[in-house]
Amino acid sequence: MRTKTPEKRKTAIIIGAGPAGLTAGIELLRQTDIIPILLEEKDCVGGLSRTVFYHGNRMDIGGHRFFSKDPDIMKWWTTLLPLQGSPAQDDLLTPCMKTFVPGGPDPEKEDRTILLRRRISRIFYLKKFFDYPVSFNAKTILNLGLGRTVRAAIGYLRATLSKRPELSLQDFYINRFGRPLYKMFFEHYTEKVWGVHPSVLGADWGAQRVNGLSIKALLKNMLVRKKRTPGDIRQKDTEKSLIENFLYPKFGPGQLWETAAQEIERDEKGTILLMHRLVGIHYEDGLIRSITAATPDGHVDIPCDYVLSSMPVKDLVSTFTGITVPPEVFSVATSLPYRDFITVGILVDRLKIRHNGQPPTFGNRIPDTWIYIQERDVRIGRLQVFNNWSPYLVEDYRHCIWLGLEYFCNENDELWNKTDRDFISMAIGELVHIGILEDETHVKDSTIVREKKAYPAYHGSYRRLKEVTDWLDRIPNLYCIGRNGQHRYNNMDHSMLTAMEAVAHIRDGKTDKQDIWNINTEQEYHERKKH
Repeated sequence: MRTKTPEKRKTAIIIGAGPAGLTAGIELLRQTDIIPILLEEKDCVGGLSRTVFYHGNRMDIGGHRFFSKDPDIMKWWTTLLPLQGSPAQDDLLTPCMKTFVPGGPDPEKEDRTILLRRRISRIFYLKKFFDYPVSFNAKTILNLGLGRTVRAAIGYLRATLSKRPELSLQDFYINRFGRPLYKMFFEHYTEKVWGVHPSVLGADWGAQRVNGLSIKALLKNMLVRKKRTPGDIRQKDTEKSLIENFLYPKFGPGQLWETAAQEIERDEKGTILLMHRLVGIHYEDGLIRSITAATPDGHVDIPCDYVLSSMPVKDLVSTFTGITVPPEVFSVATSLPYRDFITVGILVDRLKIRHNGQPPTFGNRIPDTWIYIQERDVRIGRLQVFNNWSPYLVEDYRHCIWLGLEYFCNENDELWNKTDRDFISMAIGELVHIGILEDETHVKDSTIVREKKAYPAYHGSYRRLKEVTDWLDRIPNLYCIGRNGQHRYNNMDHSMLTAMEAVAHIRDGKTDKQDIWNINTEQEYHERKKH
């Protein structure tokens, strides 16, 4: 009796080993018989969510809170890294009100764990701290002064009585906060981040990132805050900008994505090819049949049945052979704007500013995970305090404070082209200037990391993006996922959801890809459809 020859398993090329790409790889293995092959141009996985290791200390590029209103995403994370069951180092050094998971790992003894963290972020403006988002309490009024407070109240009332058509991000903010608060807390900072005035940016940026944030939401949050259990990470009905607790891997976000990569390659189920940069997508007879990647050893061709791309749309359209990209599509895609990102890591023995309030902190250090720097005479945008993300990011937690100074720029502009030495010197000088650091003698070490295309921008040819996405969707076996793959400023969980939705489409043979693009575009926070 002749035995049936088993069919050859199909393969999927996944471009990029960041959150979207790694999620797609794991989900293909869990839900299909398709072999994932991930191409990553860097020498490590994680993308923008990687963790940079420098002289015993770890840097989180951009700051990544692990929090989602989708319970499947929360479960996905805690399946890879179980939630802590005992106090972490900083929990042991300060009064701790957290509730730990019975039987969970002890972070003082085990590395494979995710920590429960308290979210504290503030605005630094007028050389004073304000709650983020701004709270309406006695401290805020005292910091602003009576005149500014009265103008803010009148401006908000006017905004509630007369709504503007939301043609720009400026309109979006004024409708929710009034013009005076917009001028104080949003206008200059937004321009610092994006390099253009908020009147030029599309209102859909606000709809995707801070849609539920408003004066009304702030007041509601203040009223219900006391009802929440300390350490509760569910907070399903809380606007994401107002969450109070989140999860965080012991050694930073890269630890989780490195664990995901190990899961993909375990028992040779899938393959991750580092230092492989996509340079060609080969189209024939209505489908993508193979890709070409540039490696340190030359070019390699890899056949495939599917392609899931998290690479920038701007670069993707330049790689096609065997199909003609319409000139207008090519023009829109290749001129899509991005914002680039520079992080300066500075290790200090102490800060000039101190913390004397709640919650209590070790050595009266400031409790913030990051601080929004609203001062107009410096170029720094945000300041991360890595000690407060996880004490294990810092080699000597008790005696050192590990800072990340974040700057927003455009590739090859004046900031980008500064030498490392000059940039670090400027960054240290800015901390001294605004009173966060006493002087440069307290700096023990420093480094710098540059990141291209960190933020897809919402101006220029972005307004014609649908012309590009409509053309890409005509290629049946191509799926665009993730932040850069969709040119959308998604949170990490949204990027994961685009990957999950794409895998579901492949599994079910769905041809309409609109559900993949609809992640994080609806008025309410998108919750993934159950399949």
